[in-house]
Amino acid sequence: MNPIDTAVRAGTRRGLIELRQMLTTPQDLWGMLFWPVAMIVVLFFMRDAKFQASGLGLGSLALPSILGMFVAFNGMFGIAQALTMEREDGTLLRAKATPNGMVGYLIGKIVTTAGSVVVPFLVILIPGLFLVDGTAMDSVGSWLSLIGIVALGMIATMPAGAVLGSLFSNPRNIGFLAMPVMGIVTISGIFYPITSMPGWLQGIAQVFPIYWVGIGMRAAMLPGDAVAIELGHSWRHLETIAVLGVWAVAGLLLAPVVLRRMARRESGSSVAARRERAIQRAY
Repeated sequence: MNPIDTAVRAGTRRGLIELRQMLTTPQDLWGMLFWPVAMIVVLFFMRDAKFQASGLGLGSLALPSILGMFVAFNGMFGIAQALTMEREDGTLLRAKATPNGMVGYLIGKIVTTAGSVVVPFLVILIPGLFLVDGTAMDSVGSWLSLIGIVALGMIATMPAGAVLGSLFSNPRNIGFLAMPVMGIVTISGIFYPITSMPGWLQGIAQVFPIYWVGIGMRAAMLPGDAVAIELGHSWRHLETIAVLGVWAVAGLLLAPVVLRRMARRESGSSVAARRERAIQRAY
């Protein structure tokens, strides 16, 4: 059997084992489900609200946007957080010392992170479809479009998360990444249509994938007349595919290079030094 195929199989098994552990550990499960449940509560209070004079339900507009936020944020932040934690505890060093271990390691992280995206996504989607009116998930095409944008969103954001995670050697500092990401979420039309924001903020939001995953979700889940609140009164399908595709290609090209460089810098002495600093902080 090809060594790379063996590494991919091992990585897939490892990712599924980690995901099962995550779903059966109360602390991890709480961390995974807290925000999805909170978003369901938000949707409950928005269910009867309307967006200005459009007659469109604010809850139906927010549901696909919130789903897009979870795909982009969890895809990017989840893998970044895992990399920094496992860099400090020596997991990355052990993977480096195994033949084709980095390939298996990365496949495992992708599987685990994808699971941590899909589970909260379903926790919001299923009750959300019953909670708010105005969605258009009544055709096979809508469901295929939804699956497609979820897959493209993860491909666009997870490599970027791997690159960002490689920049932090201390997992306690990864929280600094969450603040700018949440700022981008705020201006990306997640909780309120982007057309209500100043033009310069609209321009900044369109640079990042969160806005494009959001509009892709809205295009898949909302009826055609909802396009009236979008920029240019268009779902911008080609632009969505193009921007997310650029992020995906750039991330897939850059992430392996950055991770290989990060792995080369790992050694037993560096792991021991980080562990010693962590012990000192604890005391």
